[in-house]
Amino acid sequence: MTNLLEHIETNPKIMAGKPIIKGTRLTVQFILGLLSHGQTMEMILKEYDYITADDIFACFEFAS
Repeated sequence: MTNLLEHIETNPKIMAGKPIIKGTRLTVQFILGLLSHGQTMEMILKEYDYITADDIFACFEFAS
């Protein structure tokens, strides 16, 4: 089992230093916002096919 937080990174040069899914410009806040507005995990993974379920789980872990 991998450490889910390894999927999240912060870099002051990317998205003003907000935590993002590593290798993307998708912020943790954006993913959580999609979920809170009714998007399902499956919908997000279909729309952003370059991320994984573990990336989304990492957003939850980061937020907690």
